Amino acid sequence: MPDTPRHNWTTDEVETILTLPLFDLIDRARKIHKTYHPEGSVQLASLMSIKTGGCPEDCSYCPQSAHNQAEIDREGMLETEKVLEAAQRAKDLGASRFCMGAAWREVRDGEEFDRVIDMVSGVRDLGLEACVTLGMINADQARRLAEAGLNSYNHNLDTSPEFYGQIITTRDYESRLETLGHVRAAGIGLCVGGIIGMGESDFDRARMLEVLANLDPHPESVPINALVAVEGTPLEDRPKTDPLELVRMCATARILMPASRVRLSAGRRALTKEAQILCFLAGANSIFYGETLLTTANADCDEDRALLAQIGVPLSAPDEDEASPQSRTDAA
Repeated sequence: MPDTPRHNWTTDEVETILTLPLFDLIDRARKIHKTYHPEGSVQLASLMSIKTGGCPEDCSYCPQSAHNQAEIDREGMLETEKVLEAAQRAKDLGASRFCMGAAWREVRDGEEFDRVIDMVSGVRDLGLEACVTLGMINADQARRLAEAGLNSYNHNLDTSPEFYGQIITTRDYESRLETLGHVRAAGIGLCVGGIIGMGESDFDRARMLEVLANLDPHPESVPINALVAVEGTPLEDRPKTDPLELVRMCATARILMPASRVRLSAGRRALTKEAQILCFLAGANSIFYGETLLTTANADCDEDRALLAQIGVPLSAPDEDEASPQSRTDAA
């Protein structure tokens, strides 16, 4: 294993790591994790839907898609005051990052985007990291978000380029990468990962991680999601993801992107305490914290805090460096 992060991984190399004997994989990831994250802390990130439902995209996993039949309570754009009250509650409960998601295909300039800008500024004024997920954005919109103090933009790749068309047809892979380019050029950190359990192969999982690991610099945050099969979506009958597959994804992401935060995200509610501990052991060092993730249920806050206290893991404070990708030392 090289001492410095790489940006030239091949799919075969990544798949070989992903499918190592589990103890060997965890041992390798753990060594790297302790080198790059010696403090051993976990970041608590809270996620709130600021505009729910009616999205024109046809993502097969998403209850917010207008193409799907999931029963959700649609809600228009929230008022800034309500969002900032939620952000303050999240901070009081221990979160250091507050994420806001709007069910849009793309950002359109106007009153609602202006409101998002105000929300970002307000969250930053509370002393929290601010993250948004709004769909596709252009260079000028990314610039405005950066000026408002946005730390990170979430725009997941979801899966491999090869499997992508079986999950989404209303947006292509290149458009996702283009948005990531606009975000990076504006000096905003990247929060980009994917979902497992949608019917993809190990090749697809390795390929997705390869795309992420070959971004230069690496994403500051890499969410690893397990499908939450929601009734009324095309993937409602998919079987539950084996927890050890999540452990493998966390460990492989840690090996490929040693300085990134590996964020254990959707699907965590279905994990036992022991499975979550294995994910932390394998390199996950952030969780989404709160009772809902946009529209799907999440683990209980008190249970999360009790678990982290039980295993002796400290909580991370807001990281100002994440707002400036250029300040990262990929060769640390």
